[in-house]
Amino acid sequence: MDTPLDRLTEQFRRLPGIGIKTARKLAYYMVQQPQEQVDAFISAVRSAKETMCFCSVCFNLASQDPCPICSDETRDRSTICVVETPQDVMAIERSGDYRGLYHVLHGALSPLDGVGVDDLRIKELLQRLSDTDVKEIIIATDPDVEGEATALYLARLLKTAGIKVTRIARGLPMGGDIEYADEATLAGAVANRQEM
Repeated sequence: MDTPLDRLTEQFRRLPGIGIKTARKLAYYMVQQPQEQVDAFISAVRSAKETMCFCSVCFNLASQDPCPICSDETRDRSTICVVETPQDVMAIERSGDYRGLYHVLHGALSPLDGVGVDDLRIKELLQRLSDTDVKEIIIATDPDVEGEATALYLARLLKTAGIKVTRIARGLPMGGDIEYADEATLAGAVANRQEM
């Protein structure tokens, strides 16, 4: 039977990390809320979808282009922290210790999943480096197999350009995501990064 509640449950189930039980719980919750709260939820989703864009400089998700980080003249423009996702930018920003710029790859190298060099924003990173006076690239990819492969690839590529390449220090668990690390762990990892 395909009811409106089943269709709503299926839409929630499509979200990352949401299983069928949680999707069903969310669907029931939403249909039991007052109409004003449901309308506010729908409006927030629609507004975010319509107004958010990718920064043309760093490819972070933002509501303006260039993003507030790239537009901030007080940030250290000699350092770029390379991350996998916009969520990683937010996680590092929460630590409060990094004041440089970012570059979001939108993924990591994963040949088994069909993600290669051309699927990431690596060409755009190289273009940025040719147009700026960057002295250091901090590689802050996830400490998993794909993140490590991406870090090694970038380190080899960037060392030929004569730029100092560092990797955030260990301290994040292998197989973990930067997005879910606490601020203290991230602050220590960025402060204790090591040259690759």
